[in-house]
Amino acid sequence: MSRDLVKAAKDAVINGDEEAAAVVANEAISSGIDLFRLIDDGLTAGMTDIGEQFAKEEISLPYVMIAAQAMTTAMDILEPHLPVKEGKKGKVIIGTIEGDIHDIGKSIVATMLRINGFEVFDLGRDVPVETFIEKAREMDADIIATSTLMTTTMMGQKLIEEKLSAAGLRAKVKTMVGGAPVNKEWAQRIGADAYGENAMDAVTIANELL
Repeated sequence: MSRDLVKAAKDAVINGDEEAAAVVANEAISSGIDLFRLIDDGLTAGMTDIGEQFAKEEISLPYVMIAAQAMTTAMDILEPHLPVKEGKKGKVIIGTIEGDIHDIGKSIVATMLRINGFEVFDLGRDVPVETFIEKAREMDADIIATSTLMTTTMMGQKLIEEKLSAAGLRAKVKTMVGGAPVNKEWAQRIGADAYGENAMDAVTIANELL
């Protein structure tokens, strides 16, 4: 049953079917399956698939937005039922790089970090590099986490590394990158501390970084 719901969640996102996404979310809650698995292997996997199709120019932006709305619908239903761990582990600044308006993956990571005990400051989407640096200084942040769905905005993640160094914050603030076109090799190339493949991976890595 749980495997069927996970697949149904992924299909709902890929098809941009909000109604189906809502049904799956409610069924998952009623059935008592692992909601984190549903999010990771179902909803997030579906959005990753959409991101890859967009990066290859197989689908246009409207399809991405429709898929993102289906995922948001499911997450709005699931989030109140996700167990929250008490205590604050560290401060995380998170956002989508300037020039990129896609924020669903980033939002899922932010949610998962919050329920796992991190204090998260979500800057939203299309965020200038300077804003990440200013917010990290203002909040005395431990981690800056950035996402991008587009290859054209990946360089913003590299600029953050450079700006952190110029501001004298690089030794203190850890950096984590993610997004459909991003991989471990890119993280190493730009000098980021870590690469998060998905939401649960991001939580594990954030714990390790601190």
